[in-house]
Amino acid sequence: MATRKTSLKKPGNKTFDVDALWQIERLGAPSLSPDGAQAVASLTRYSMETNKSQTQLWLLSTLGGAPRALTSAGDKDGGPQWSPKGDRIAFVARREQEGAKDEEAQLYLIAPDGGEARRAATVATGIEAFKWFPDGRRIAFISWVWPGLKGAPAQAKALKEFKERKESGYVTDQAVYRYWDHHIPMGRVAHLHVLDTATGKVSDLFEGSDYELTRAEPDANCFDISPDGKRIVFAFDPQPEKKLDHCYALAEIEVRSAKIQVLLQDKAWDFQAPRYSHAGAHLAFLASNQGKKHTMPAQLAVLDQQGHWAVLSEQWDHEVAAPLQWDEDDLGVLFCAEERGRRHLWRFDVKTCEAHVLFEGGHATGFALAAGTLVVQHDGVQHPPRLSVLEAEGRADEGGRARRIESFNDSLLAGYAFGRDEPVTYQGALGDDVQMWLIYPPGFNPKKKYPILHLIHGGPHTAFGDAWHFRWNAQTMAAQGYVVACVNYHGSSSFGYAFLDSITQRWGELELQDVEAGTDWLLKNPWADKKRVFATGGSYGGYMVAWMNGHLKPGRYQAYICHAGCFDWQAMFADDAYTWHAKELGAWYWDDPAKVASQSPHAFAKNMATPTLVIHGALDYRVPDAQGLAYYNTLKAKGVDARLLWFPDENHWILKARNSKLWYGEFFDWLKRHDPAGKPVAKGRKAGKA
Repeated sequence: MATRKTSLKKPGNKTFDVDALWQIERLGAPSLSPDGAQAVASLTRYSMETNKSQTQLWLLSTLGGAPRALTSAGDKDGGPQWSPKGDRIAFVARREQEGAKDEEAQLYLIAPDGGEARRAATVATGIEAFKWFPDGRRIAFISWVWPGLKGAPAQAKALKEFKERKESGYVTDQAVYRYWDHHIPMGRVAHLHVLDTATGKVSDLFEGSDYELTRAEPDANCFDISPDGKRIVFAFDPQPEKKLDHCYALAEIEVRSAKIQVLLQDKAWDFQAPRYSHAGAHLAFLASNQGKKHTMPAQLAVLDQQGHWAVLSEQWDHEVAAPLQWDEDDLGVLFCAEERGRRHLWRFDVKTCEAHVLFEGGHATGFALAAGTLVVQHDGVQHPPRLSVLEAEGRADEGGRARRIESFNDSLLAGYAFGRDEPVTYQGALGDDVQMWLIYPPGFNPKKKYPILHLIHGGPHTAFGDAWHFRWNAQTMAAQGYVVACVNYHGSSSFGYAFLDSITQRWGELELQDVEAGTDWLLKNPWADKKRVFATGGSYGGYMVAWMNGHLKPGRYQAYICHAGCFDWQAMFADDAYTWHAKELGAWYWDDPAKVASQSPHAFAKNMATPTLVIHGALDYRVPDAQGLAYYNTLKAKGVDARLLWFPDENHWILKARNSKLWYGEFFDWLKRHDPAGKPVAKGRKAGKA
């Protein structure tokens, strides 16, 4: 097995660019051994030359030992989970073994001390998310099956016939038929299964019933296994016709008899991410009062064995994110939640209903807890994802009691100069405080002049803050000499519910005021070059730059870049989230077309005159590529300087290495082309104090 040794170097002065960005090895979420002594995580490497990636599993000691590679034969070994007994690690992969090559992802088992991974079973319809049973022998997993068929042979036969069919048409009468970048497997639904790892026997728990899991990429947060292994709780849509905006209920199935009992159902409440306590007496889950409003946050709730439930975090103005994890004493629940542009790991006391930060971000994205050991996956503007162990109980951050257990990218990044970052606050729309995150160029000198680059986030109910972003990497942009400004406008998450909900049914209005106020704040600084101001954004951020083009006089911004942006809200009805439109915009387009148009950039096309680079992917079902094409065509028809970058094989995000390099190249070339200074981009600026 390979081991990893890393020598640290002094901070370098090379310009951080897209090639360096794709050399970064990307760490996945951790899983801990039962004794807490080791963590297992996936590590993905990308090749710009081959335009491919390879993912392996690595073992990381929480006690101080060197990391070592656990797998090497597979290309996509992912989602590792340590067994409760500690003797095996399960993971999902596509491999070739004993002359059989996996057509669909399968479950593999490997001993922690190495050796050859073993395919646990061959499931024709493939395996997605999974969880170990407490006995360490069985595994529950998700697979997409034909609900009217019985038995694995029938499923395998149906899949073979479907793949061999000569027709290519997709036929459906369902409301949910495609999601994000793929069509829902035609005629199939997501069922829970149980696999016996000793015999390879597989059983479909939902077979013969109408139950199914979400059609929106079901994962391990959809279900949980009771401590005694006799029951599985899961979230499901109780309505006959499934829709993405429906309220989900919670049900429990007896593993032996497959008898299902609905635990909790309320037409006004959406219930998700159930998690049993260690003693099995309580069930933690996420609850959102959709009957009150569709923007209501997910809150922490608990159900007892008598059927009584309560929202515990009702007075805590934060949104709780899955997964949930009971503390080992069952007196608290761990989870991640945002706060003012950062994302922390919290412990919520179920007795006092108070939340305390266990790990302060940056951006905490994952964690694992076992035998008193807590490992956190986290990133920040200054570094890509890392894994750290909390040395002792209590509050921790990168300068406190959190200790790195790996150093995969340290040698690579030591040669590059990064710019400092900071949040600033100014008065925006409605007289409210608005946060803007700034990332300065390396060697920033306040006595010099710098161009301004707005990076407007999507969502709209998300935030840009102290986080690493591979697709819109602020350090890569700042390294080209820009002061990068990320406005957390009204509607952004992490600033309380009232702030998030304030833009509902009047999209564009407050956000524009916030971005403009941010520009005013920036231009008051002596280092800001008033003649070199640009605005870029993706998804809702793309919508915003199109909105700005129709509402601001030419010259305020030298150029725009619109990535996967919404342009026409009526035509957007082709997206996969169309059932939310009336809730967000205030009306269906056929009931009040004027109200919808008043929030749609296309209605203000007459005013558009600022040069714009439009970028879109053909596999984008969240914002269909016709949006970008219509925007581009509109600009061309009006004689506005415009350029189109269209990807036939990308979705809402640009995920392939070579496509990403093209994306960044076009991005910076467009800005340079419309930069009055006309200076070439940086080619090795020396780092200085910022």
